[in-house]
Amino acid sequence: MEAIYKVDGVTAETSAFAGGPWDAGLQHGAAPSSLICWAVERLPSPAPMRVARLTVDLMRPVPVAPLTIETEVLREGKKIQLASIRLLADGKEVVRASALRIRKLDAVLPTEEPFPPLDLPLPEDSTDALGGAMSTTPFLSGLEMRAAKGAFNKPGPAAIWYRASRPIVDGADLSPLMRAAIAADFCNGTSAFLSFKHWTFINADLTVSLAREPVGDWILLNAETWAGPDSVGIAAARLADRHGYFGRAVQSVLFEKRG
Repeated sequence: MEAIYKVDGVTAETSAFAGGPWDAGLQHGAAPSSLICWAVERLPSPAPMRVARLTVDLMRPVPVAPLTIETEVLREGKKIQLASIRLLADGKEVVRASALRIRKLDAVLPTEEPFPPLDLPLPEDSTDALGGAMSTTPFLSGLEMRAAKGAFNKPGPAAIWYRASRPIVDGADLSPLMRAAIAADFCNGTSAFLSFKHWTFINADLTVSLAREPVGDWILLNAETWAGPDSVGIAAARLADRHGYFGRAVQSVLFEKRG
């Protein structure tokens, strides 16, 4: 399958498969979020580290166009590293992100079950979830989706398994962090309570916190949306793999009625 990005130096050429649900000429938020993960994991560190928290702020709509990747280490330490990542389109900042990486140790915690066990059906025991208006979204052509609870883009909380099959960066494998970020960006779609036909519910950001790295290709997003009286809300989820829950995701959401 054709990759979403071809990276040469600091430039990421973007394919049409990055397109999102609101406009095919604008990228799905999962695409730049996963590109940011790829950039973060290529940064050197003084000790073995992994991302514990990733925050992505969507400053402007991200066009399906070449992106410039800028990275900077803001805080370097033996135990933590804080990195800044920016994506620019035609010289304008479209995405700004920060990643907190923490030193990894080969230590066993004094507890038998440090993570909550999985409480929903596995992907092979769940139902095909891709359908409806969202099914024509270019980015979704590289995803498999199976519903363990509820349904994708239908009213109410839902739990959907996601497996990304399309490469994000040409020549690079999808890392556990990239898979987690891709699934997490679907919080607002997974737990939508308004009709996609009559409403837009665009997220302005994404924060993912990981107690451990996920294992395997399938990521479960167990999500719900809360909305206030003023067109603003949050979509939040627990993230799991076959071995249990490993993290959480939160998005800030703007609700607007279609004209």
